Amino acid sequence: MSRKTLLIFGGIAILAIAVIAMTALLTPTQTSPAAESALAFVQAVSRGDDAVAAPLLGDQAAAYAAENCPDGSVSACVAALIPAEWGNYISTVFRRATPDGDHWNIDLISTYEHDLGGSGVCIYVRAEQNEAGNFEVAQYAGFVNCGDPATRNMATNPDTPNRIPPTLE
Repeated sequence: MSRKTLLIFGGIAILAIAVIAMTALLTPTQTSPAAESALAFVQAVSRGDDAVAAPLLGDQAAAYAAENCPDGSVSACVAALIPAEWGNYISTVFRRATPDGDHWNIDLISTYEHDLGGSGVCIYVRAEQNEAGNFEVAQYAGFVNCGDPATRNMATNPDTPNRIPPTLE
């Protein structure tokens, strides 16, 4: 090979490595504070643990839960969304997080022990930073089979199921 060809291929390789490195650095992961809060919230409500879940709610979501959930329990609201045939909750994993202005749109996938365990249960969480700098759950949605077309683009999809609270002010 000629020196010119080697320089071209070397330049392309360096450029590709730089693009991959920048993508890795700028892509939010499950270790971002917003994603950590969303994951902790979904794991807690899925286990029925209001002591952990309730403090992770933003003011509007907490007010909605207090007014609309059985006994004011956000976990009871989520439990009402889960069909008995799914069985017990097993786990939740991070799927992706996307910044959107002053908040994050976070997608998670949960697994239950029967039926939908293999295909997953899709969940959306809108996380916003409060005055103390912590991320809280302003809104959540989903808790439905990921095969449901309404689970696509839950942050902006007007047909997203189970959006709580239904609107944000």
